Amino acid sequence: MAVEAIKEMGEAAGTELAPMDYPARLAKLRERLGQERVGGILVTSLSNVRYLSGFSGSSAMLLVTAKRALLITDGRYKDQAAAEMAAAGVVADLEVAASTKQITASTKQMRTVAVATRSLARLALESRAVTWAWQSELAATVKLELVPTTGFVEALRVVKDAGEIARIERACEIADVAFAQTKQRLTEGVSEAEFAAELEFEMRRRGAAGASFESIVASGPNGAMPHAQPTDRVISPGDLVVVDFGALYDGYHSDMTRTVCIGEPSPASAELLAAVAASQRAGLIAVAAGVTGGAVDEACRKSLAAAGLAEVFSHSTGHGVGLDIHEAPVLAAGSGDVLAEGAVVTVEPGAYRVDHGGVRIEDTVVVTFSGHRALSKTTKDYEL
Repeated sequence: MAVEAIKEMGEAAGTELAPMDYPARLAKLRERLGQERVGGILVTSLSNVRYLSGFSGSSAMLLVTAKRALLITDGRYKDQAAAEMAAAGVVADLEVAASTKQITASTKQMRTVAVATRSLARLALESRAVTWAWQSELAATVKLELVPTTGFVEALRVVKDAGEIARIERACEIADVAFAQTKQRLTEGVSEAEFAAELEFEMRRRGAAGASFESIVASGPNGAMPHAQPTDRVISPGDLVVVDFGALYDGYHSDMTRTVCIGEPSPASAELLAAVAASQRAGLIAVAAGVTGGAVDEACRKSLAAAGLAEVFSHSTGHGVGLDIHEAPVLAAGSGDVLAEGAVVTVEPGAYRVDHGGVRIEDTVVVTFSGHRALSKTTKDYEL
């Protein structure tokens, strides 16, 4: 990456980001409640709680009805919850339930919900964020029809607003600059684990709250495992090195993979590098509003098949990125998820050969009406 680009990113890091419209999100959710004929929803996914209220703590549930919102958290977050909801412009009541014991706290919260929902006939639950035991206890506590739902809030999260895109882009910028500052260390005899630690430290130093996930640094034969964990293997000349990483900024993730070669690649490595680069280009060309995730996946696979590498692409092509590192839409074989303008997705084909290594190239992009806008800016030149 050019020095000028790094300087521009550093200057951009000091700029104010576009705001996020939390009240509009609640309004859309309430509209959905009416369409589904339920009086309210108890939101228990922490990512969904944050999306709707701005609250970023680790313990909360949010009750949303047609006219009321109630955030329930424990004493650790009383002041934080009030401050974050006020900053988000969210009008909601706040209930604090002691959390000295998990079961006691849960029972207290359920009783609070029962009081708040006394006039409701049907209450939606997030089926993927509620255990069977928790649902059974709630059913005994509140005399309501409990309606299991899937993707109720997540569907609203697919299209990002300007504030969300700005935060994902900032996370991508941090990751880009951190990799530019550290990648030469790969030529200096470091281990996979050492490089992962240095890369994650650099992202934090540049403003990230942390890594989006445990960074993948897989060299030589380890690269044949798509989700290899960093080891004490020393990176050596001739190695292909897969580096898959991301930064977390203000709750939002980035996700990028680059594969580099330490020195000149062997003919077999050069073949993999060229084939995956062509496959990723084909996938990126296919991205546009109205296209299915399956169509993008197919474009990548056709390209690899043309290179005789169809059998060594062992995972899906991509996924949505936002408050979660993996969220809708899904870019995989047969996926009917339709890409919407304003969605943020990854395109990350790969090819992996046992005992030799692997190659994966990944960008995070915003879907546009006619294509995409890349948020990952790191060069795809591979030779170090």
